[in-house]
Amino acid sequence: MKYQVELKPKAIKDLNGIPKEQGKRIVEKLKILESNLEGDIKKLTNYTPEYRLRAGDWRILFEVEEKRVVVYRIRHRKEAYK
Repeated sequence: MKYQVELKPKAIKDLNGIPKEQGKRIVEKLKILESNLEGDIKKLTNYTPEYRLRAGDWRILFEVEEKRVVVYRIRHRKEAYK
């Protein structure tokens, strides 16, 4: 199933602040996520947004709404769940 990935303004700002090599890895993970919701995905308990995708030391926090994946934040693992 094909999904449409939508980045919120804070996620775009987070992505622009990440070093280029890690940013490329995150973009690759988002493309894989777009094709079939694959990757190191975990459903979070008692946390909003509902899911996280791991990309090395970075966490992509997102929700799934029908055929859309809405990315809210892209944070380093030390800061992701605060």
